[in-house]
Amino acid sequence: MSDITVTKLASYRNQTPYPFCPGCGHGPILDHLNKALVKAAIDPAKVVLVSDIGCSGLSDQYFATHAFHGLHGRSLTYATGIKLARPELTVIVVIGDGGTGIGGTHLLQAARRNIGITVLVFDNFNFGMTGGQHSVTTPKGAKTPTTPLGNLERPLDLCATVAVNGASYVWRGTSFDGELSDRIAEAITTPGFALLDVFELCTAHFVEHNTMSKSTLLEMAGRLGFETGLIRRQPRPEYAAAYREAMAGVRGQPLREPRRIPTLQPVSLARPFRLIAAGSAGGKVRSATRLLAEAAVLSGLWVTQREDYPVTVKSGHSIAELVIAPEEVLYTGIERPDAMVLLSADGIKKSGAMLKVMDQHGRVFVAPGLPAPPTAAAVEPLPAPAVRVERDHMGLYALMRAVRALDLLPRSALEAAAQRGGRAEANLATIAAAFA
Repeated sequence: MSDITVTKLASYRNQTPYPFCPGCGHGPILDHLNKALVKAAIDPAKVVLVSDIGCSGLSDQYFATHAFHGLHGRSLTYATGIKLARPELTVIVVIGDGGTGIGGTHLLQAARRNIGITVLVFDNFNFGMTGGQHSVTTPKGAKTPTTPLGNLERPLDLCATVAVNGASYVWRGTSFDGELSDRIAEAITTPGFALLDVFELCTAHFVEHNTMSKSTLLEMAGRLGFETGLIRRQPRPEYAAAYREAMAGVRGQPLREPRRIPTLQPVSLARPFRLIAAGSAGGKVRSATRLLAEAAVLSGLWVTQREDYPVTVKSGHSIAELVIAPEEVLYTGIERPDAMVLLSADGIKKSGAMLKVMDQHGRVFVAPGLPAPPTAAAVEPLPAPAVRVERDHMGLYALMRAVRALDLLPRSALEAAAQRGGRAEANLATIAAAFA
């Protein structure tokens, strides 16, 4: 492909007027951003403005560039993903002090990794869009609707925070600074993470409750002990570029060879079969069902496995849904199972809705010792094993007994699958007990 010559733009702004309040600093900051883009002469097709919630989140629609708008405080994560996927793009985050606080940990990680994005903080010391509540940068003593007697918290020094964590470019000033466009252009063209903390006025809320003006913005920075001007400019390897350089030798190659599952014994299946195994967390429901899924693949069938379990690891329910089909499975949801294997009281409790929709054609297998649940399907209590089965393999035993009763898959496929993972000996013994 031949190189495309891009005509230098006189402006990256469209003709839509800004919607901001009179005296708000957002408009001037965006004008400086426009001048910076003109100065840097970057192809607009290679610029992405990333924003989130807040008045600053309205900004991206006024520029003839790419734009991404997301959740409050998450613009840094979106920008990181964009830069990692497309390192050739110029990625600029426009974010308020509210979003910066909400996404504080994202700010730290982006700075320490030195992701090559430029963060432009529209810092007006409050949540301007939602009523002027105090934010992480609200100065001590400032009055807001949530701090009517004066803020007691020390404000977060955004610049010091990212500088100490490795940012390549850090600057603080105000929306009134004539040099702001030059500083934004510097930040954009500096490899690595850059942040500009731009103090500005929120005339709708913050100025109403506090004595604030153009002249007091920098005075406030001095009173807080915050540095102003260029605080850090120390380029170091930008993460996206460094990562690609480190991975150049293995790029496009699998980090490990795929574990292929051959077809051992083709099985004929007339239609998709939908099975649900319902037990307790920690009962190895997922691993037992995965063994069955691998056996289905070994039998030349398509299979999907979907799971539902709580955040707790050893308590609560564990549900595994399998769809086994002769053709590719394009919809993994199960509206009415053909069979259910109930492995514990937790599983029965969680399966109430599914048990209600089953009809007389369905089959419900109940593990030894469990009561029969109310359902229109045929309920089949499973017998206790005639030989000793390890306690944590009882779920596998019940599932294998159900597969045997359903004549769903051959024993040979189940045994072949059992030998592909860990604990092959115990798995094979459990299958033998189920087919005894």
